[in-house]
Amino acid sequence: MAGDSGEKTEKATPKKRRDQRKEGNVFQSKDVVTVVSLFGSFYILKLLFPKIYETVRAFMIDFIGFAGTVTDTSQGKINEIGMMVIAAVVKTIFPLLLITGALAIAATGAQTKFLVSGKSVRPQFNRLNPISGIKKLFSLQNMVELIKSILKIIILIAVIYNIVIDDMVQVVRTMDMDITISGAYMLEMVMTLVIRICIAFLAIAALDFMYQWWEYERKLKMSKQEVKEEFKQTEGNPEIKSRIRNIQNQRARQRMMQAVPGADVVVRNPTHFAVALKYDADSYGAPVVLAKGQDELALRIVRVAEESGVAVVENPPLARGIYASTDLSQEIPQEYYGAVAEVLVYVYKMNNKLE
Repeated sequence: MAGDSGEKTEKATPKKRRDQRKEGNVFQSKDVVTVVSLFGSFYILKLLFPKIYETVRAFMIDFIGFAGTVTDTSQGKINEIGMMVIAAVVKTIFPLLLITGALAIAATGAQTKFLVSGKSVRPQFNRLNPISGIKKLFSLQNMVELIKSILKIIILIAVIYNIVIDDMVQVVRTMDMDITISGAYMLEMVMTLVIRICIAFLAIAALDFMYQWWEYERKLKMSKQEVKEEFKQTEGNPEIKSRIRNIQNQRARQRMMQAVPGADVVVRNPTHFAVALKYDADSYGAPVVLAKGQDELALRIVRVAEESGVAVVENPPLARGIYASTDLSQEIPQEYYGAVAEVLVYVYKMNNKLE
């Protein structure tokens, strides 16, 4: 039995999930981030390729023209040429890097809800333990990562081999074509290669997503003893107890107010007390309190009664007495039978006259 209490078979509680999130332990599939970045970057590359091509072409023309006129090889001229190269590289690559980075952040944030936690990157000295390091080396997680890496390499080799074999003749022919035509063909071939790789990686990412979710939930599982201990801790917290009581009281008041329209009469002490009474000879031996309240709650009971067409009668001693002596859903004490009977007779006569 002791072993059963230590076995982690229970799903993680909301508190456990919140605590783990504070520690930076959240669900995330890195392969999903990789695939989103890969798809996005190459799609953007395809859209921006004409502009990139023109930028590179203009740079090469300017660079060759500038280099052909340079006779001064001083440090200043070398720096000027270097700045030209850097500017061209930034104009060509920076937009692509920016968009790829944004996609990676979005894909990560969609899984982690943009959690920023410093605890997950703090140095942990237990990681320096060589024994635990060897255990992690042969862990299920590392074995899965190894299998994924092997699969990716096999897919890359297979896709590249198939495309190169299929298009080998056409690739040779491009050597005799205009550079613009051959460049467009090579770009199309590269995009086909990338699309096939992305589709294959997408399948791996889907499997990895499911596995990572399963592994994350498995690690979060708790033993029955842990659930019991957590329940004791949370129930023993005065703030949580107070919050639970407030919620319970609020729900009880809502149910009580919903019962007011079914009352026969509301007896009030103008502003301080109000009790809603119901008498059903088939169900009760005496009138029953459906709702009662003091001050603001009393005014709400009266307001609901008036809106619902329930008779409201002022009788301060009776209202105070029933409020103090009778709980909700209880029959009134025998000492108030006579006074309540007079009120009910008055209400019934008034209703008959109205009819």
